[in-house]
Amino acid sequence: MNRKLIAGNWKMNASLAGNTALVQAVLAGIGDAACDAAVCVPAPYLAQVQGLLAGSTLALGAQDVSSHEAGAYTGEVSAAMLREFGVRYAIVGHSERRQYHGEDDAVVAEKARQALAAGITPIVCVGETLAQRESGATEEVVKRQMAAVIHTNGHCISEIVVAYEPVWAIGTGKTASPEQAQQVHAVLRTQIKAATSQPGRVRILYGGSMNAANAAQLLAQPDIDGGLIGGASLKPADFLSIISAASNAA
Repeated sequence: MNRKLIAGNWKMNASLAGNTALVQAVLAGIGDAACDAAVCVPAPYLAQVQGLLAGSTLALGAQDVSSHEAGAYTGEVSAAMLREFGVRYAIVGHSERRQYHGEDDAVVAEKARQALAAGITPIVCVGETLAQRESGATEEVVKRQMAAVIHTNGHCISEIVVAYEPVWAIGTGKTASPEQAQQVHAVLRTQIKAATSQPGRVRILYGGSMNAANAAQLLAQPDIDGGLIGGASLKPADFLSIISAASNAA
């Protein structure tokens, strides 16, 4: 069984002083956690947080990566650049990138490919809107999003992490019930099993408003291998509580 993975997504929330306090508090409390943990930070703070994490078990992640290797792409950050800062994980296809920046399934798949080529593990986000769920299209949507990544990266799909993030539960305080989350995770697990000879290597995280109060129930589900944590990752006590729940569920 894979060790569970808890990855914090700070989104566009950070400051030099705040980062130091947050990371130091997490490191002081994490102990010998029986799960993997990471923080995905805004690009300007990668160097600072790399230094703060030096020698620790807490891994560094980025919130995005370019779909291009290099060139005239002003404002973009390549996978090779991220790798120079010791980045282990990169979030790709987050619903906020899909919604606000027009990233389609093909772009997300290419971002995953760029990350993999640089030795970075992409955390591939998939998920449905409320309208799609209410119309019964959840399975169709997440399988389509996943299929694009498999098509582009089929030869190394066992190297990715998947995060199921129902769009209607991101930052809203609403959370899929453990049963709802497990149902979609099981669908994704079946799809991954058909795509690789090493499906057991792929961790599938839940990412819709997982917090200190609901983490244990969600992480107890058989196909939920961890969490992609938004708001709660900015609160050391809450983030550590989720890490503890993942360690106990391991």
